[in-house]
Amino acid sequence: MEIIIQSGKEEASLVAARLVARRLREKPDLVLGLATGDTPRAVYRELIRMHREEGLDFGAATSFNLDEYLGLAPDHPQSYHAFMRRNLLDHINIPPERTYIPDGRTTDVPAHCAAYEESLRAAGGIDLQILGIGGGGHIGFNEPGSSLASRTRIKTLTGETIADNARFFDEAAEVPHHVLTMGIGTILDSRECVLLAFGEHKAAAVAHAVEGPVSASCPASALQLHPHVKVFLDEGAAKKLERREYYRWVYARKPAWQGFE
Repeated sequence: MEIIIQSGKEEASLVAARLVARRLREKPDLVLGLATGDTPRAVYRELIRMHREEGLDFGAATSFNLDEYLGLAPDHPQSYHAFMRRNLLDHINIPPERTYIPDGRTTDVPAHCAAYEESLRAAGGIDLQILGIGGGGHIGFNEPGSSLASRTRIKTLTGETIADNARFFDEAAEVPHHVLTMGIGTILDSRECVLLAFGEHKAAAVAHAVEGPVSASCPASALQLHPHVKVFLDEGAAKKLERREYYRWVYARKPAWQGFE
């Protein structure tokens, strides 16, 4: 696990976007795993800029989203289909038929989740998975207590997550209580993971995920078991890391062949 601490959210997001761009240039048919929410927006903005101004080509790429609210249609303004269109997919040249997002309208959840896993396998698996982290340590919508071997499935959100997501809806009563999400085992199958976390309110979750024990109590801690994880943080999110000065020292002395900027 490589910890990359930058002075602010924008700085960390730019470095993370350069990593994604490098991987795409190295492998034009890259399979990307995408996250939603405030955390990855700056990364997506930079990827859009690179596409428009530098010719970054998504034409052979494929994307899979982590999750979706159960019960929301793709055209609902707070669906993750709509979020991805607004914040990335409508602004790059990735073919729509190669963008996969769980369908919140499904009436057969087990069959839909099994089909999503099969689509992932058919695409060759995820090359680079972008992740955020919740205040309770969740990745995707794998809430604390989730099995570390879990696959794509339905999850019931905690009260904390529902309250946190309420700000995106007109009324709190509109916030869905159930979601479809890739499982932790599904995420760990990715060849490389990029975890983004910004702000002091994420510091405790980051510390548990990076330096704490591997435990279902902090689902993101399962990333310690993955061989290729890069964690991009601002100063606030890094505040509770005991070894943060060592992480800075290591990043500043990366051999040239390990670089990605």
